Amino acid sequence: MTLHSNRIETTRESASPLSRRSLLMAAAVMALPAWAATSAQPGTGVVEVWKSPSCGCCKDWVAHLESNGFKVKVHDEGNTDARVRLGMPIRYGSCHTARVDGYVLEGHVPVREIRRLLKERPKAVGLAVPAMPVGSPGMDGPEYGGRKDPYDVLLIARDGGSSVYQAYR
Repeated sequence: MTLHSNRIETTRESASPLSRRSLLMAAAVMALPAWAATSAQPGTGVVEVWKSPSCGCCKDWVAHLESNGFKVKVHDEGNTDARVRLGMPIRYGSCHTARVDGYVLEGHVPVREIRRLLKERPKAVGLAVPAMPVGSPGMDGPEYGGRKDPYDVLLIARDGGSSVYQAYR
């Protein structure tokens, strides 16, 4: 540091370490919220589920979600109206309909695929496991004797079409 009449000049050596350190700290502090948002594991949001109050496999699917970190809000009023209101085509129908982070879930969709959906965020209505395949989450209890039928998790496009998102064999 050199004193010249009314001003103080600093040399690169004396100011740089502090400036660099301050700049790095400021950048780290500013980046922290963005890092936290992107590193948070998807699947910790609230899932709204519409189902029949008497459906046991729906209750088991809700338990599958909860045991994997999802918070669930259940509407025991059936799912037909919700399916229509949320834009899931009837041909992909199952015994319950759900919504999470702007996506619709129809049927016994595994948590693994829900998390993948929330991470990848495709332009789609959501995911569906049509019908009620034995071996899917909620349809995998002891009453099924360990049976596992093959099934597909479908990605439902906004135009109503679908593609296989994940096959379970």
